[in-house]
Amino acid sequence: MSQYKYSAEEIKEALGNWPTMMKEYSQANTGKAVKAILTSYLPFIGVWILMYFSLEVSYLLTLGLAFLNAFFMVRIFIIQHDCGHRSYFKSQKWNRIIGVMCSFFSTIPFRYWARVHDFHHGHCGQLETRDIGDIDTLTSDEFRALSSKGRLKYRIYRLPIITFVIGPILYFLVNNRLPLVRFKQWQGMIRAQTWNNIAIVGAIAFFSWLIGWKVFLSIQIPIVIFFFIIAIWFFYVQHQHEHSYKTWKADWDYLLAAIKGSTLYKLPRVVHWMTGYIGYHHIHHLNSGIPSYNLAKCSKENPLLNRFVTKVTFWESLSYMRHKLWDEAEQRMITFSEFYRKERQLKMSA
Repeated sequence: MSQYKYSAEEIKEALGNWPTMMKEYSQANTGKAVKAILTSYLPFIGVWILMYFSLEVSYLLTLGLAFLNAFFMVRIFIIQHDCGHRSYFKSQKWNRIIGVMCSFFSTIPFRYWARVHDFHHGHCGQLETRDIGDIDTLTSDEFRALSSKGRLKYRIYRLPIITFVIGPILYFLVNNRLPLVRFKQWQGMIRAQTWNNIAIVGAIAFFSWLIGWKVFLSIQIPIVIFFFIIAIWFFYVQHQHEHSYKTWKADWDYLLAAIKGSTLYKLPRVVHWMTGYIGYHHIHHLNSGIPSYNLAKCSKENPLLNRFVTKVTFWESLSYMRHKLWDEAEQRMITFSEFYRKERQLKMSA
């Protein structure tokens, strides 16, 4: 049976004891944590140094090394991400220290982003808050109600060049610098974002002074751009698959949002390693207290957790770029072509 055919009742009955099933994997392990830090930072620094010397050979070589190093930055960011979930170390003091340290590499403010991301976990798949910590997606009915100008703006917004290239750059320059998400009693988050940004700018200024701003930026900027493109791509694949889970809050269910609303990215082992095992996204959404270094083990030892999830390879995931609208009637993502074909059919039958 395809995982798309399982009913909500079947999924909830089969996975009713998921908290017990996952409990042992949410135990932080200092040895594993330190090992992951060393195997992320040391290669990143080593490749960065190679990039420095490659400038005298060819900037194309520098860019190739930047793409490789972007994956080590992904690993560093996943450490930051886990620290934000308070899961990487048993000590919350060390979660904060390492999380802030990682932010100097990822350029993503630690505490502010962690709170926004926590909101995403608690509301993932809720149509009322789809614009917070997620890629904004209109329903078919909402798109249908737009003017011609409104439809054009949304179609431009959902162009691959915008979603996967320009969008990540704007996310780096705007979303992480300004407090665009504001809730009551978030003054502390906004202050933390401001000071974290000042510290990041200070680090950039120091290294620009140390080796020259042109040299530093010619190395660091492509790493950051590639990093954000990879990160946004993974996030897109994990939540924009055809048979995802998007509903209004009144009908929302946490378990279904994690299992149906996330994917299991079937990647080569080395790619899973280089991306901090975030491809096991359904497990992460079920229990964000499981540190990244335990995700693969949890998946392997609990095959029942994988039975109902959408599994996708890299080549299969490329088709997800065509997913543009959430069709509430069919409960799936559809393309613009599908939408307009349905529009023509409705007009013909009217």
